[in-house]
This record gives sequence, structure tokens and C-alpha cells, in this order.
Amino acid sequence: MNGIESTALEPTKSDMRGLNPLQKIGRLIPVYGLLILTVLLIIVFSVTLPTSFQTLINLRSIISDKAIIALLSLAAMIPMAAGRIDLTVGYGIVLWHILAISLQTMFGFPWPAAVLIVLVLGGATGFLNGLLVEVARIDSFIATLGTGTVLYAFALWHTGGRQVVGMLPDGFYALNGTMVLGLPITGYYVLVLAVLMWLVLEYTPTGRYVYAIGANPKAAALNGIPVRKFVIGSFVASGLLSALAGVLLASKLRIGQASVGLEYLLPALVGAFLGSTTIKPGRVNVWGTLIGVAILAVGISGIQQFGGSFFVEPLFNGVTLLIAIGIAGYAQRKRGAAPKSAPSPGK
Repeated sequence: MNGIESTALEPTKSDMRGLNPLQKIGRLIPVYGLLILTVLLIIVFSVTLPTSFQTLINLRSIISDKAIIALLSLAAMIPMAAGRIDLTVGYGIVLWHILAISLQTMFGFPWPAAVLIVLVLGGATGFLNGLLVEVARIDSFIATLGTGTVLYAFALWHTGGRQVVGMLPDGFYALNGTMVLGLPITGYYVLVLAVLMWLVLEYTPTGRYVYAIGANPKAAALNGIPVRKFVIGSFVASGLLSALAGVLLASKLRIGQASVGLEYLLPALVGAFLGSTTIKPGRVNVWGTLIGVAILAVGISGIQQFGGSFFVEPLFNGVTLLIAIGIAGYAQRKRGAAPKSAPSPGK
């Protein structure tokens, strides 16, 4: 929604100057609290489940299962950095993974061409979302919900409610099934994209402009930042990443079906919202997002190995989302109240 703000609350060097060690720890705990909690969960589950949790097989399973969610969370956080939200990351993946398969099995496209077409369509959908939000001035939540529902309807129409199956080339299977140094290649995709996004958002004018728009679009426009251009661009980038996630899902499942994909929407948004509560509290950020996905992956894996029922995962995701939104809202209120509570220069 257009009210999402993107303002960081991490302590600066000047904030830390003059504090004793305990006070410094107190200032840093909110910044790294989620990371610390993730590490503690790993330790607890490793001690209590030594034969199942702390194994290479479990690590591979977590990476394989959550890499697509991580990609969707990174996709969702780009518009969030600009103060918008993109729900098509969850709806679009339904159509994209089906098209990645049907373009090969039904229309005879070679797999590289099929992948390219899906990526182009994903980017085009993001461009459409950007136009609806910035030109038609429709709230981003409503606009992307409508676009996503249309994409889902296309998926249902295209499949007729049936699975899309067929023989696919080994090169397409290798996109998801390859192992590198004993770990799924999808984990490396996420890592490479995360580094690239971090560099762009933190160390380039583009990233600074996007964050400035997310913090205050009116002030950004008054300072000469082309708000419309960067917001539309953020939706295009989100669409491209969503389409890439759909391609990898197709390579993993090897079948296309409209009943698969929507379950990724909630955890993807949870990961992105959690990312705004750590590393740079009050502002969505790449490493915070990955930590948010990691704590979901670790928590759900551990609980399931303890014998948790089938409803544990959506329950865990939903409760974590509520907590994440609450923390993010508190961080924004704290940010807004900070100047008022600051002592005047004469005191």
C-alpha cells in the first residue's frame, strides 16, 4: 500500500558515541535481534534434533524449499523500498511456472526461448502494475491484487484445471536440480541476486532515490527525483524476479498446475516485512529480508520435525507476519516521534 515508509532506524556512529558497553548492546539488539533469534533457533533445534536437523540433507531441503520464497521476498521488497506493495509476486508465479512448461510441451519452444518469454511477460506485468499505480493513481494494494487475480484467471483458463505435463529437456531440469559444492544451485542464485540488489540499493544513486521515494515521495519529487520513473522501474524489477521464481518452480516441479503457487504469497510477504525489522529497522533491506526468510525456514523445519501438524506452516507464517507488521509499525512511530523527544540545542 502507498503508506509503507522506508526510513531506517539503525544507530549511527554519533548515536553510539559516549555510550557504555551495555547501552551499546541495548541499541544494537533491535538491529540484530532477528539474526540472533535465528542463530538461537538453529542451536536449539540442533541440540534437540541432532539426528535430523543438523544434517546436510536437511540443509539441502531447506535451501531447495525456501529459495523460491527468498526470490519472491526479494521481488516484493523492491516496490516496498519505494513505498508500494506488489501482490502479483504470489499470483504471477502460478501463471509463470505453467507457461514455462507449456511453451515447451505444447508450442515447441526451446527451453531458453521459453524462459526468455516468461521473463519478458513478467517484466511487462510489472510495467502494467507501475502504470496502474503511478499513471492511473490506483492504490498499489488494489492494483496488484487486481492484476494478480487476472493472471491467476489466465492460468486457470490456459490449463482448464488440468496439469500441464510433458517431457522437458535436461537443460531445463538443470536450472533447479544442479548441485554445486553439495548444495542446490538455487541457493547460489539467491545469494548472487542478493549481493547485486544490495550493491544497487546501498551504493548507487538508483538505490538512494528508491529509498528516498519510499521515505517521502513528495519531498523526493521536490528534490528533482523522477518518482514515476523509479516506481514503475521497481515494479518491473519485481515482475522479472517473480517470473524467474516461476521458471525455477517449473524446473523443480516438472509439471504445471494452477493449484500451485498461491501458497508462496504469504511467506514471501512475511519475509519482506520481517526484513524491515532487522539490520536496518524501519526500512526494508536485502539482508534483513534473507534473515526473515531464514527464520521462517528454520522455525518451520524444526517444528515439523518435532511432529507439528499440517497447519503449523500457515499458522507460523501468519503469526510471524502479524508480529513483523507490528514491529515495523512501532519502528515507524518511533522514527516519527524521535525528533519531538530530542532535546533542543540550548539544553
